[in-house]
Amino acid sequence: MKQNFTVRLGALDGVEAFLSVAQHRSFRKAAAELGVTPSAISQAVRALEARVGAALFMRTTRSVGLTEAGKRFLSRAKPAFEELVAASEVARELGQRPTGLLRLSVPPAVVPILLEPLIASFCQAYPEIEVEIIASGQLADLPAEGFDAGIRLGEIIAADMITVRLAPPFPLVVVGSPDYLRGRTKPERIDDLRGHACLRLRRSNGSIAPWRFVEGNRAVEAIVSGPLIAHDYPTLLGAAIRGVGFAQVPGPIAEGPIADGRLQALLNPFAVTSPGVFLYYPGRRQVLAKLRAFIDHVKRHAK
Repeated sequence: MKQNFTVRLGALDGVEAFLSVAQHRSFRKAAAELGVTPSAISQAVRALEARVGAALFMRTTRSVGLTEAGKRFLSRAKPAFEELVAASEVARELGQRPTGLLRLSVPPAVVPILLEPLIASFCQAYPEIEVEIIASGQLADLPAEGFDAGIRLGEIIAADMITVRLAPPFPLVVVGSPDYLRGRTKPERIDDLRGHACLRLRRSNGSIAPWRFVEGNRAVEAIVSGPLIAHDYPTLLGAAIRGVGFAQVPGPIAEGPIADGRLQALLNPFAVTSPGVFLYYPGRRQVLAKLRAFIDHVKRHAK
């Protein structure tokens, strides 16, 4: 049967007083060190002895010494208390000074376009912060998976997250290579996609994303088919460049291949606009100094 272990309320009360008395062998000196009265130190130690169930000090009018129980308690309590103090200092430092490990969950497509220049300048500005980038198409549960923040398209970020814009709105463009289009009819309408090889994206929830368009003032979702399903946009883009079929991808990642002629943009009048890319995190009250530094850096440098 599973057993639950908890620290009893007040179990640490009096430990600091005990350690100070044990160090100085004096209730008066311990009181002076801790800034309280000798009576308060005596009461704290008596309460601790009552909880422990054994006398920890031998007291006379001239001296204070440790009992055998006190010596054993000191040998275990002193290093444990020092570790607690050290842990508090580390936590305080992380809360007040930009330092430590900053873990970010990001989609692979944004790393070369948006994140690399930001991370380079951030690492130079904050050398005491280590940045770990986990590139994945999966939508991470930030607190559960130990992430400080994530980066995603605005439309898939939960409403209870705090967001900071990384990139302005951009179109989702349909692209195809000259090799694929050679001998085929270029689509002029959304319905013309029927009969073409259309590369598709599988979402983190397991569903396959429809292609999204705008026709006039009407949003349109097209159910397409083709030979390849991928979990990230760079894979779809690479396959489109190699002539596997058409792909619908964020405009910024297709700019280079379109400019150098490896891809052609199609159906531009029907392109839907994404809200853009955002940094997101759980809440303002949970922000450590390392994340606050990154947020401020993003606001200064992001487009």
